Amino acid sequence: MKILIVGPSWVGDSVMAQSLYKRIKKEEPSSKIDVIAPAWSLSLLDRMPEVDKKIASPFAHGDIKIYERFKLGKKLKEEGYDRSIVLTNSFKSAFVPFFAEIKVRTGWLGEFRYGLINDIRASKKLKKSLMVEKFSALSLSNETFSLENLSLPKLEIDSTNLTSLVEKNIIEKEIPTLALCPGAEFGPSKRWPSEYYSEIAKTYVSQGWNVLCIGSKNDENIGVEIENTNNLSHEKKFINLIGKTSLLDAIDLLAYTNKVVTNDSGLMHIAAAVGTPLVALYGPSSPEYTPPLIDKKQILRKMDGYKKVRYGTSEKGYHQSLVDISPEEVLIALEAL
Repeated sequence: MKILIVGPSWVGDSVMAQSLYKRIKKEEPSSKIDVIAPAWSLSLLDRMPEVDKKIASPFAHGDIKIYERFKLGKKLKEEGYDRSIVLTNSFKSAFVPFFAEIKVRTGWLGEFRYGLINDIRASKKLKKSLMVEKFSALSLSNETFSLENLSLPKLEIDSTNLTSLVEKNIIEKEIPTLALCPGAEFGPSKRWPSEYYSEIAKTYVSQGWNVLCIGSKNDENIGVEIENTNNLSHEKKFINLIGKTSLLDAIDLLAYTNKVVTNDSGLMHIAAAVGTPLVALYGPSSPEYTPPLIDKKQILRKMDGYKKVRYGTSEKGYHQSLVDISPEEVLIALEAL
């Protein structure tokens, strides 16, 4: 069986989708899984052995481009897919499998996608389920799975690349390493303040740890703020790698570290998927739906419920509930790991 999966847009969701790929391979070991993913998360699939082929999506966030989707669908028709699974809810995301004339097109109803999706799965009973459970419920068997019955995401590590990264960035091998992931692509409402991260870095450097700051180019200003708050640029054990590594590099570095402090972000899910103990800091997003899928974790949060907001009302767009989490609380949580 040959399956085309329209993957999620966000890095964290893309990590959690691996549980679905594992479920499919368990249900149909000889199946071939091809995944369409956006450029910013495409390389992640290289670390998932369940994925046979990755296909770059040419569409940016919000692009409709029906004709371009039609052309891609007709091109993919030649691949002879037996079924497709659409992991996102948008109307436009279901066009490519439809235009590819794939016979069985599985997904949620989403934005009233009658016809585009012809194997519509019931979502009401999964309303309060974890995202990883919702993804896995789109498997071939049309069953629902609790977290205890799922194969959790587990990304492969490139040891050769890791050795190169350690040597290139002069990371001392003889001492433990803490990683800080201070960014959040969704917006500043999901970010713990930079000056707080700087306090954590200062404390751990003074205790003889390496401290790595990891993030994308979009987070470069955050790394500078962390450095400048406590004049950390003069500390050899503090290494600011924000904007200087690829997504694959981040996977390997997070696997190398002993502990991680992270916002609710794609890197949080990557850290969990490589098995590194972590402290996860939540604001308006909720660990009830997208928690780090790892046992060794501490989750800190100062509010209940869920609010989808990109900008909080505090300085720099922070959400007040994250501002209310003190560095001292995070240090205690790190010690508890």
